Amino acid sequence: MRNRNSNIILRGTAILLLSIAIVLTTSSLVGYSRERNNYPSGMTIAGVPVGGLDPQAASQRILEVYNTPIEIQYGGGNIQVNPTILGFQLDTESMLAAADLSRTGSSFWSGFWDYLWNRDPKPVPVPLRATITEERLRAYLQTEVAPRYDQPPTSAQPVPGSTSFTPGQPGQMLDIDRAVPLIEDALRSPTSRSVALASTQNVSAARPTLQNLEILMKQLVTTSGFDGVIGVYMLDLQNGQEINFAMNQGQDISVTPDVAFTASSTIKIPILVSYFIQNGKSPVDDATNDLILNMIRQSENPASDQMMARLDPNRGPLIVTEYMQKLGLQNTFIGGYFCNAANPCPLLQKFSTPANQRADAYITEPDVYNQTTVSDMGMLLEDIYQCSQTGGGALVAAFPDTINQNSCKQIINYLEQNKIGQLLEAGVPEGTTVAMKHGWIPRCAGCVPADISAAGIVYTPGGNFVLSVYTYKAENLFDTTNLLIANLTRAVYNYFNLSSQ
Repeated sequence: MRNRNSNIILRGTAILLLSIAIVLTTSSLVGYSRERNNYPSGMTIAGVPVGGLDPQAASQRILEVYNTPIEIQYGGGNIQVNPTILGFQLDTESMLAAADLSRTGSSFWSGFWDYLWNRDPKPVPVPLRATITEERLRAYLQTEVAPRYDQPPTSAQPVPGSTSFTPGQPGQMLDIDRAVPLIEDALRSPTSRSVALASTQNVSAARPTLQNLEILMKQLVTTSGFDGVIGVYMLDLQNGQEINFAMNQGQDISVTPDVAFTASSTIKIPILVSYFIQNGKSPVDDATNDLILNMIRQSENPASDQMMARLDPNRGPLIVTEYMQKLGLQNTFIGGYFCNAANPCPLLQKFSTPANQRADAYITEPDVYNQTTVSDMGMLLEDIYQCSQTGGGALVAAFPDTINQNSCKQIINYLEQNKIGQLLEAGVPEGTTVAMKHGWIPRCAGCVPADISAAGIVYTPGGNFVLSVYTYKAENLFDTTNLLIANLTRAVYNYFNLSSQ
């Protein structure tokens, strides 16, 4: 009886234990299955913790994090920007798919075994997968941020009545190339959603506008006391920008066509150029060198006549004119030899030009023997300069068989030796290289000069320029006109060299 009772007890105990085991196993399986439906503890997707969350909740949390506006700090402003505006787009589906593979990819029973032994699976981080449209990001910076928060440099401004300019102020401009990767990093970060942008520091103050320089030059004319006719041409040899104006008794007059002036001794630049057009590839002999120096440095008319006679004994002046016309300088001519008052030379040809056919051409009483305009002489100097710098330009194009870079350098070297310490030279610091020719001529014996002019190339640290200034007045006092031309030159020099004005 006792044995039977013992067996019953043992059986009951076994059934009870088995039942308990089944219940515990079933409960564990249910718990594990539920846990397996969620991401494991410690798991991150795109840097966002998603442990214990199901895919839907994890997706929502990732979107909340990455749709949070980023903060852009620039120019004293804090700009909140929605990531989608900057072209940011999450690839949520592929990230969840990778996370699900990590969650369900291992064996169910091995995972269950680890679960029973309370061993957490090693979390596998899923990296961010997203795209950024850089064009949209750059467009936002260029159209929304830079225009609103940049501090552009201000240009220097002319000081009325002087030859100087007030200094401009440097600016700060957004460095877009540096900003793009910084913002992209912020868009890809779940925590560092703020970025401070750098500017291009100390953007140099802009040079005054060419219009401001022209205004200043006209003010210098009106305040100088000069009440004759003046023509001014300035060319920036770095970019080809130019100023060309004329005034009569302080009032603007048209320069279409330009105003005709007596060329006087500045016509010796075309004579010098004409010699090299005929003889540019031949060495300059000593006798010719002396003639050129006497013509340019001493401004001697007999030497000029001999130089033209070498072109053609009978038609020398007309040869010079023909060469200038071939260069497109339609208002520049010399119609006869200089000779002198005691031995006048005949006019070989009378020239009609656009400039001397103006209805108001009489205001300068241009000499029928030689004429030019400020723009003609300025453009000739530009041609010489370009030829000397590159071996190209209009001179070489028009006369390729004789004119070359070396001959143009020789022309400039001769013009550099015309040192008088007046006019253009008086407006620049000592030691500045000026390749120029000047001229003045009285209209009667014992009279003060009526025509005073200067044209040259000025070489400066801040940029090289051509300046051509011609004046006419019946009694053209040299001191007044010399000071005016010097001041005009100084204003242009200061325009190119603000730091040393």
